Amino acid sequence: MRNLAEYFAMGGYAVYVWPSYAAAVAVLIGVLIASLRSLRARSAELEAIEGSLPHRSREERPT
Repeated sequence: MRNLAEYFAMGGYAVYVWPSYAAAVAVLIGVLIASLRSLRARSAELEAIEGSLPHRSREERPT
């Protein structure tokens, strides 16, 4: 148990290390959320664009 406490104390630098980890995790979560929102918005935009195009039959499609 003492080794675990020493690990979490980080040799006296825990005051600097753990907030740095927390900040990095917060930034990564923020980037993930922003990316997912952007993906959803672009997907909706693509569906709207594809929905506004005239529908072509197989014979009319270029090969």
